Amino acid sequence: MSTEKKKNGRPPIYDNPTTLQRRIDAYFKRGITKRTVTIGPANNKTTIQIPVPTITGLVLYCGFCDRRSFYAYEKKPEFGYTIKAARTRIEREYEEALQGGLGSGAIFALKNFGWVDKQEIEHSGNVKLTKEVIDARVARTRKALAI
Repeated sequence: MSTEKKKNGRPPIYDNPTTLQRRIDAYFKRGITKRTVTIGPANNKTTIQIPVPTITGLVLYCGFCDRRSFYAYEKKPEFGYTIKAARTRIEREYEEALQGGLGSGAIFALKNFGWVDKQEIEHSGNVKLTKEVIDARVARTRKALAI
């Protein structure tokens, strides 16, 4: 009997980051889907093609079956930078879309990249709220409103 341990699962799609980087560069050069958009005033409309880079488009172009498989490569030390840089290129596109007034879709996409649109307010000092303090404030408010 052989003492070699058999590997289970599908063999990796890419065995080095250079090959994957070439494929990523090809996606950004010629693999991005384009959308037809009509611009201009009613009496002088023009139709143009704009590129629409997406994570899913990149994932499929590179030969992965889903985003999870693509992101799994990010956990491999030799591929981490390559995957992060590709994701950042797409993130930049969404950020630029915000500057161009194409907000809601880009905002949603950026949230999936970890962006947040909430304010965080730091408070320092001694604030001590007890049930008695809260009850007293509620009573004063009710009295002022004559409830």
